[in-house]
Amino acid sequence: MASIKFFSLYVFVLSSLLSFPVQSTEDSGGGDINWWCQTTPHPNQCKYFLGRRHHSRPQHRADFRMRVLQAAIDNANEAQGCAKSLGKMCSTTATTAVWNDCYQLLNNTISQLNQTVIGLENNRSSDFDAQTWLSAALTNLQTCFTGCVELNVTDFVTPIRSSNLTEMISNSLAINHLFLKQKSSSDDQTGRDFPAWVTRHDRRLLTTAPIQSIANVTVSQAADSRFPTIQSALDYAGSIDLQNRRFIIYIKAGVYNENILIGSGLNNIMFVGDGIRYTIITGNRSVAGGSTTYSSATVGVDGSGFYARGITFRNTAGPEGAQAVALRSSSDLSVFYACSFEGYQDTLFAVSQRQFYKLCYISGTVDFIFGNAAVVLQNCVILVRKPLNGQANMITAQGRGDPFQNTGISIHNCRVIPAPDMVPVVGSVQTYLGRPWQEYSRTVFLKTYMDGFINPKGWSPWGNTDFAFTTLYYGEYGCFGEGAAMENRVNWTGYHPQMSLSEAQDFTVEGLIAGRQWLPATGVSFISGM
Repeated sequence: MASIKFFSLYVFVLSSLLSFPVQSTEDSGGGDINWWCQTTPHPNQCKYFLGRRHHSRPQHRADFRMRVLQAAIDNANEAQGCAKSLGKMCSTTATTAVWNDCYQLLNNTISQLNQTVIGLENNRSSDFDAQTWLSAALTNLQTCFTGCVELNVTDFVTPIRSSNLTEMISNSLAINHLFLKQKSSSDDQTGRDFPAWVTRHDRRLLTTAPIQSIANVTVSQAADSRFPTIQSALDYAGSIDLQNRRFIIYIKAGVYNENILIGSGLNNIMFVGDGIRYTIITGNRSVAGGSTTYSSATVGVDGSGFYARGITFRNTAGPEGAQAVALRSSSDLSVFYACSFEGYQDTLFAVSQRQFYKLCYISGTVDFIFGNAAVVLQNCVILVRKPLNGQANMITAQGRGDPFQNTGISIHNCRVIPAPDMVPVVGSVQTYLGRPWQEYSRTVFLKTYMDGFINPKGWSPWGNTDFAFTTLYYGEYGCFGEGAAMENRVNWTGYHPQMSLSEAQDFTVEGLIAGRQWLPATGVSFISGM
């Protein structure tokens, strides 16, 4: 990540958080639309857009929530129409790159808003699901706007910005958050198990199943292969009716030089390789080469329920390429098991939604684990590489831009060590646990080994500023190793050097990604609590 990531989606007034009323979710309130809208972070937009649709009083808070969501969908559809018109105005490589990102991200936002409404109307989704999808919907817009800054075409997406869609999604997040707060939390599970959303069959697929015999297709670089590329296998998967069944792509040993996109309509895909030393997917796109960070990814995943096992995801743009992503994932309820992510700056882009990484290797230099997903890395090895001369290493850069987003990076039972190329220069390169990309950045390290090359302060500011010191949430719990010493850590208001057990539980598999509801089905072993 470069300094452009300081870009802020919008300014959120803290006083609105302090005045947000704590009321029953069924409270009728007796108020009109103006009264209800005063309970949101952006009351003016709420009054205007709800006033266009409704004239009757909301019956209760659940009714108000649905009205705000429907208004957000209207805004999103209008923004999509603007975006479609912008596509005809692309006159440069930069505007084309930005438009491709923004149009895809806006479509994803519309899908997530519709998914939220349908799920809540039919009682098929929980309030936690809704908060996850709304968080992702807002993150999509932030990602679009950030790409515009990267390629210096900020004016190009002004019509999308002026739709007030960000404010209406922010209102929806704040309203839905009240429902979450009033639900009793589920019992903690501290034993070792998989999250519940992973079925017993999927669990076996991720760990012990002989994939060669049960894969739907096999990708091989052999001369007579029906599927010589990974993309050809994905195209085949997209041409048939999967009926929500898992589609397993076995990728034989080889180096596959491809840039791959698994779109939002392609769910339940699974990649299985012959191991991280043998099955490698590689690319070299970068911001220095003209891509946005988003589009630089060697592999991009939007479809939900994506699993990967025994694969290396690599970006070879090198430190000179600046932002250069190996894997970009927005896949909800996704699992990466025994995989490797190799790059320098911005290696692993965990964009949004619920993600779980187990027994993986992640290597890089600047902001190399970043994004605004709710993501847990468990029993992983984090390898810090040698950066460019004069650069400092930043392991994380979390992108939570709204205080009601249920997102964050949790690094649990992992090891943070220097990569072989870093070992000779550890004394001359500063390495930090992270820095705040956005105003409400949240990152914690739990029971993790930290080698002695970590700067004693632990965390770095964004540039020479005090940005987000009071609004971020950074924490450490039960970490060990020379780099985990607390004596000289930063003294920011938002930093928690000695988290309590209850605070740490909020960032576990159960607390952050509701893993007991979906991970057990994958078959991947996990620690639900602390």
